[in-house]
Amino acid sequence: MEKTCFIYALTPIHAGTGKGLGYIDMPIAREKITGWPYIPGSSIKGVIRSHFDGDPDSVDAFNSAFGTSSGDDGVESGTAGRLVFTDAGILCLPVRSFYGTFAWVTSPFCLDRFMKRSTGDYHIPNPGNDHALITTTSALNRDGGKIYLEELDIEAEELEAVNDTARMIADNVFASNDDWHGIFMSRFAIVDDDIFTFLCDTGTEVNARIRIDDETGTAAQGALWYEEDLPAETILAGSVWCEEKSGILMGKYCNETLSLQLGGKASTGKGQARIIFGGVNDED
Repeated sequence: MEKTCFIYALTPIHAGTGKGLGYIDMPIAREKITGWPYIPGSSIKGVIRSHFDGDPDSVDAFNSAFGTSSGDDGVESGTAGRLVFTDAGILCLPVRSFYGTFAWVTSPFCLDRFMKRSTGDYHIPNPGNDHALITTTSALNRDGGKIYLEELDIEAEELEAVNDTARMIADNVFASNDDWHGIFMSRFAIVDDDIFTFLCDTGTEVNARIRIDDETGTAAQGALWYEEDLPAETILAGSVWCEEKSGILMGKYCNETLSLQLGGKASTGKGQARIIFGGVNDED
């Protein structure tokens, strides 16, 4: 049994990799082959495990779903959990827009990788080089067929097929909120893969942080660093599956929408996210 696992960032998320080698001291995790941001599956499974931990009436189901460590409840050797979470890759990146405030941007290759997790075929609109496709109700396009994302001006075309793609995502991520469903539909854009890669490189948040010396009340010596975050409104998607016929574990732990904290910097409000288990690729 398999489901899609959507992650919707309510606040910036710092899913980091430790110290970086460039000018960003604390970068976020990025895929090796694409450079696109992602959240490791181990992080997702860990926060969901923590969320459900402690229910005395579900110990057996909990251990079956998430596994046990050596020494837990007298167990001599650890066991692997039956729930398997993949990494959650970027699906829609929020990017500042001259019109409409911001856009949820994706690309054909990004959508293609996402749709490979679904059952059945799905047509993915392709804007071509240096172009963009937007919905027929778009709030991004008010100036002669162009949209303006960050410092880029891109030729854009309204297309009915883009409505279908945007609706497929919105029906999962914003199924319980009609207002935000409409907001997403009016701010969705598909750009070519090269533009999307550029925006993934430049469209994340990078903030300067300092540590205050308790004695002097000023910045501590050498305690200045730059920290990267996925911006609020980012949408990512991965998969979760379980080799069981009954679907009991999936129904118990991967059914309802969860509001959890992902990544580091929780004390500064980072990492508040909604995890939605979608129905685009449910299968038995």
